[in-house]
Amino acid sequence: MTLLLVALFWLALIALLVGALWLAYRRPPTVTLSRTLSTSAFAGGRIPLTVQARIANLLPVRVLIEDESPRTVVADTVPVLAGWVQGEAVHQVQTMLTLNRRGVFEWAGGTLRWADPLGLFWRTVPLNVPTRLEVYPGTHGLLLPDLLRPLLSEGAWSRTHGLEDPISLRGVRDYVPGDPPGRVHWRLTARTGNLTVREPERTDASSVTVYLDLSTGGDVYLESAVRLAASLVQESFTLDLPIAVASNAGATPIGRTPEAMRAALLRLAQATTDSTSPTIPPIRAGGNLIILTARAGSALIEQAMRARATASRVALIAIPDGFYLEPGENPRRQWVAAPDSIRELERQAGALAGAGVLVFVLRGNQSVLRLGG
Repeated sequence: MTLLLVALFWLALIALLVGALWLAYRRPPTVTLSRTLSTSAFAGGRIPLTVQARIANLLPVRVLIEDESPRTVVADTVPVLAGWVQGEAVHQVQTMLTLNRRGVFEWAGGTLRWADPLGLFWRTVPLNVPTRLEVYPGTHGLLLPDLLRPLLSEGAWSRTHGLEDPISLRGVRDYVPGDPPGRVHWRLTARTGNLTVREPERTDASSVTVYLDLSTGGDVYLESAVRLAASLVQESFTLDLPIAVASNAGATPIGRTPEAMRAALLRLAQATTDSTSPTIPPIRAGGNLIILTARAGSALIEQAMRARATASRVALIAIPDGFYLEPGENPRRQWVAAPDSIRELERQAGALAGAGVLVFVLRGNQSVLRLGG
């Protein structure tokens, strides 16, 4: 009887202790989770990520914090912060993120798990740490001088921005490191003994709009088109030229500011197929228009001709699925002919050029980098 009473006493004591632990650790510790990262970047790139957690609790507590990234944003190591905390503590994890796909991702938050010192009762709550991550289409180098120069260099003279006009000369100046060798004025250098370079005038385009036809073509075309469009946007921004991106949803605000570039790239990051008939928004008078399409049907050609009424020049670029090489791709055998709409477009190219609509078609295993070259 005595042994039974002793056993009951200890069982009651243990139950009381367990109940006390359950009650004492019902509330989560105070946790402030923060992320430090660039909230906008290009697909295919890598960015650093720092996750920091500030934890406070009066009683000793075991904590486990996990902060999983969106599926197409892959961390080298999943940020996990674990350990004992009593009072206040700061934990920090650093890693790298690989951006595998374009898009806009809402990074909702991490997960907090906590328990008593014995680990008897584990509880879980979400941590609300909203982060908006904009992943723009990856860009590639452009070898498009014959396409870009006539499109982007038809504006007024400018001394501060725009494309350099190789046949003009504003003056000469002393050479500084970084000047291209082709700009050296050799005759004047030989006469004076000082290395001198030419300084050409620049021309400024009124506007450059890249229209994305999303009504035809598959996923391969879509990704190639947004990468080419992003490359054109980046090139225009580098040249300090006003730029906008347009689709059936309308055009982004045109400008040469970082905000205009971000709006254009964001439109490309969110681009999806659209089965409705292509509708090119109004183009500012004197502006230049670049149209990217997979098949260039009659409806799009009609839209291009209408845009030409106000645009300075229109370029219609056809990149049919499977008939071009992305950067780094090796030549492959072509088993089928180009679509009928593309062959019809090539037959109309001369007449369209006479009307001010330039036509460029990627044929066979032509590289997208050399379009128009």
